[in-house]
Amino acid sequence: MKIALVSNFLLMFLTDIHASVQPQKNFDLQRFAGRWYRVGLAYDSPGFVRYRSRLTVSVGTVEPKENGNVNMTMWSLTSTGCHSKVYIYKKTSVPGVFTYYSTRHRRVKDVTVVETNYTEYALVLKHKKFNKEFTQVALYGRTEKLSTDVMEKFRVYATAQGFPKDSILTPPAAENCPSSGS
Repeated sequence: MKIALVSNFLLMFLTDIHASVQPQKNFDLQRFAGRWYRVGLAYDSPGFVRYRSRLTVSVGTVEPKENGNVNMTMWSLTSTGCHSKVYIYKKTSVPGVFTYYSTRHRRVKDVTVVETNYTEYALVLKHKKFNKEFTQVALYGRTEKLSTDVMEKFRVYATAQGFPKDSILTPPAAENCPSSGS
């Protein structure tokens, strides 16, 4: 009985935390469409630590579909060259919130566009439930370099979500790969 009560309490607590993450007010998918560079990442997964030094800016395109879903194509530079991967983000009843199935983690993840001005930057939170409530905060830019103010906004937001400062990355640009996404 005690285990059931504690489990229910934790579930309510975690659900409440996730509910406090709100998407961009009046999110407009058509304005959000197009090319984005991932210029910042807050990720503190222990398994990710060994890859941190290899991370570079990646580029992607957001392509809205007629049904409200999104194809997100990301290009990343690896030791064997530039590779692309398509993620299918499924719409939810809340504009700016999507779900997708992570083949790597074999789980459905939530993706929330927390804040964007559509022309310069976007803060995006990816969420999954297994090790902790929030797993990744990403900063996307329409260009590879963003203003100091936007970079600081990203750091402050990631820290407020519980990420340690040493898990907040701003990787270097990738050579040749962003042009592959043209």
